[in-house]
Amino acid sequence: MSNFTKLKLEAGAGPIARIWLDQPDARNAFDDVVIAELAQAFTDAGAAPQVKAIVLGANGPAFCAGANLNWMRRMADYTRSENIADAGKLAAMLRTIAECPKPTIARVQGDVYAGGMGLVAACDMAVSVDTAWYCLSEVKIGLVPATISPYVLRAMGTRASQRYFLTAERFTAAEAHRIGFVHEVVAADALDAKVDELLKALTSASPAAVRACKQLIADVDGREIDDALIAKTVEGIADIRASGEGREGVQAFLQKRKPSWLVH
Repeated sequence: MSNFTKLKLEAGAGPIARIWLDQPDARNAFDDVVIAELAQAFTDAGAAPQVKAIVLGANGPAFCAGANLNWMRRMADYTRSENIADAGKLAAMLRTIAECPKPTIARVQGDVYAGGMGLVAACDMAVSVDTAWYCLSEVKIGLVPATISPYVLRAMGTRASQRYFLTAERFTAAEAHRIGFVHEVVAADALDAKVDELLKALTSASPAAVRACKQLIADVDGREIDDALIAKTVEGIADIRASGEGREGVQAFLQKRKPSWLVH
């Protein structure tokens, strides 16, 4: 595993890897270093054979306040080509999270602003404390949420985006839940129990099937339901039925025993 300066990666022998944004004094705002470290942490955890699920959390009162002010000051003097290279690294990091082969959970313990919205949206699921505020604040300072938009649009839909991209209003965790941006909203003292509930479900499932489900969603979402898509789904179920874990899972179910991935 790599060494990190602005985040912590906890990935021991167990099935859960935890990545912590660890700059509470800076409200976990990110810069080029944090972006590089997040990409590396998700790559490392995604490749670790023992890891079955990854939790992205944060230390301190805020989950992530978006871009670090010092980084923004540097960006103000960038040329267009420097801006493209810089934004490209952010886009690549978000894609690394979104395409991570392991399931990912955002553990949101505080406010989420601007680019932080992209981190939450890129994870497969999100659990939020009821006191967290959410905001796509970019237009207030003359910017747009461009690199995070594919993930935020996917998470909360076009209609909610038409409001919150354009107004930069703050909205509550309850509203984030209503529009589908987060899956669960709980009191602070119940946050870890709810995350653990999801982790228990994820770690009891077939790792190969979970990985295949992530790819299935990516392949099917937004596609026209035509002969080619139907054929792809037919091949998908045929392939996994014939796979080792597919055969083992069905046999274990029929024989009323635990499948091999749960037997230690």
